[in-house]
Amino acid sequence: MGSRHLSRSIAMQSLYEKDFMGDKVDLEEVLERNIREFGPGLEDTDFARKLALGVAENMDKIDKIIEKAAPEWPIEQINIVDRNVLRIGLYELIYSNKEEVPPKVAINEAIELAKMFGGESSGKFINGVLGTVFKQISN
Repeated sequence: MGSRHLSRSIAMQSLYEKDFMGDKVDLEEVLERNIREFGPGLEDTDFARKLALGVAENMDKIDKIIEKAAPEWPIEQINIVDRNVLRIGLYELIYSNKEEVPPKVAINEAIELAKMFGGESSGKFINGVLGTVFKQISN
């Protein structure tokens, strides 16, 4: 598994835990524990931090984008894995440096996370929502 893919995986797991547990946990503490547990020897731990904390900081804006792109799926009804994979994918699509993470890479990585952690139709759902947003921001 590549370093960036592992970082995305750690960020997703950390966001999942924060989403599931709410205010009972601190995202930065969860992130540090997950980096130690799932990423021993990971050279660039800053990428995982940047992703998770960036998503958390922009979550309200990101969730509004999800609601517009998937109006038949209220945010609280989206499976918790899919919801957090979408948040990471949208964060990378909208807020990241496009030369560092091209849009197609952000979408493909999100689809891979969905396939790894989500349900049978997660990859298609993630692809559909991110593809819709990508078309809208590309015009």
